[in-house]
Amino acid sequence: MKILVHKRAQVPVKVISSNGEETVLESTTCTAALWELAGRFPHELIGWCEEAYSQQLDLTKWNDIFHHNLIMASYAVDSTFLPESIGYVEQLPFANLNREVLYGTWRMSRDVGGIYGKVLLRFKPLMNQVKDFEYLLNSVAKLGQQNSLFCYSAPGLVKEPPAKPVIHTASRQQLFSFVYQHYNSVWLLILIWCIYKYERKFPVKSFLKGVKTEKYFQKKVDLSEIPISSCRFSEVSEAIDVIIPTMGRREHLYNVLKDFSEQTLLPRKLIIVEQNPDLNSGSDLDYLEKEKWPFEILHHFIHRTGACNARNLALAETAADWVFFSDDDQRFEKDLLESIFKEIKKFGVDGLTTSYLQSGEKKNFTVPKQWGTFGAGNSVVLGEFARKVKFSPAFEHGYGEDMDYGMQLRNLGCDIIYHPGLIIHHLKAETGGFREKTNMDWEMEHIKPKPSPTLMAYALKYYSKEQLMGFRTSLLLKYYNKQSVKNPFRYNREMRESWKKSKRWAKKLLLLEGTFNQRAV
Repeated sequence: MKILVHKRAQVPVKVISSNGEETVLESTTCTAALWELAGRFPHELIGWCEEAYSQQLDLTKWNDIFHHNLIMASYAVDSTFLPESIGYVEQLPFANLNREVLYGTWRMSRDVGGIYGKVLLRFKPLMNQVKDFEYLLNSVAKLGQQNSLFCYSAPGLVKEPPAKPVIHTASRQQLFSFVYQHYNSVWLLILIWCIYKYERKFPVKSFLKGVKTEKYFQKKVDLSEIPISSCRFSEVSEAIDVIIPTMGRREHLYNVLKDFSEQTLLPRKLIIVEQNPDLNSGSDLDYLEKEKWPFEILHHFIHRTGACNARNLALAETAADWVFFSDDDQRFEKDLLESIFKEIKKFGVDGLTTSYLQSGEKKNFTVPKQWGTFGAGNSVVLGEFARKVKFSPAFEHGYGEDMDYGMQLRNLGCDIIYHPGLIIHHLKAETGGFREKTNMDWEMEHIKPKPSPTLMAYALKYYSKEQLMGFRTSLLLKYYNKQSVKNPFRYNREMRESWKKSKRWAKKLLLLEGTFNQRAV
């Protein structure tokens, strides 16, 4: 391990070596020194640290944090690069991070962090011209996260990390450059509009200077030849319980159970929650008793409908080390569970979401990566995390409960990885399922709330103020061509009213879970 000690990301001071050997640098800038260390020691972890915090490093935890080659991590002790206005263009969970836990994010800090040398060198042909140290760290993480680099805010890098707020060091021009390089160009226009509208500033000069850079958006960096073998789990328990909510899909569920019964690695227990709103009805799943199954089956038949309640009821019955969240209309190969555990051990992850394509769909991503959402029908989660949170009643009979559950996991320190090589086929059956079509009160209003109140509820819970305003602006633009009102002034008035209605309904929904913080937004 080589750790570059620097002064405010400007001047390299010295190099701390894990073996005590002295390393003399030829470079005179931090960026050049980082490239130099990666080139000279490609098989070692290359770290960086602000001089003021060099005595606060908790090196006993670094091996646990960097437990395989494709990990980049940092921690903002008192400074981070991009301002919170990056939220105007980034609504994924990675922008608004929880600094108290290990949290997946591409937002890197100069204060302390690290990346393996051979990984960093893969970005050099594309980013060798970047001179600013902090800009380079954030660019590597932002592009890398789309190419199988797993990036984290890791408080364990330092001893007793402070809870004080951090300062932002990027200039306005650097913010525009970063957005121009790493996002679709339309987001640059949304950014300057939001800054003008919500901050009452119009930085044209910074905007024009910021677009004179090379774009990294959707560029590929090949990390496939770098071996991954996590040292996090010496052994991985393969005990797994499966939860399946269902309603009116007798034949589809039977096929799912058959697929589980033929697995090369059998689940320990299946918990099935069957719903039927008819109080005089009985179970439709007689084959649960008539046939023999190679695992325990717990069957709940209830008259209350709703995916959130059903999953919570099933979760309460789990006891295995891992929980598989399954739908009742999917098919998969015999080695699915065995393959999942192989990848869990390889990557050392606590949460894994599989590919979940419908017929005719194509994969948007081809490499494993950190995931911005969560699949409640195709995910495996470490039981100690899965049982600590519940599906929120605020999202019952709507949509977004899986995203909300995923955010609860992240805020506990559980990262979620999407793996395109693990495939479950989603049949998307037209009838049945676990949702009952419910006419919500807001659907009766003349001017409908936009976005959906459940989606607004998610935004109010987890978005920063900037993310919420960026979401509102992008919604305004996206929906314009999908509606009949073409007068922009009338359209804007109606959308303002729809937004207000959505917020009112969302706050009512969030009162159901009792955790809504009345934030002024």
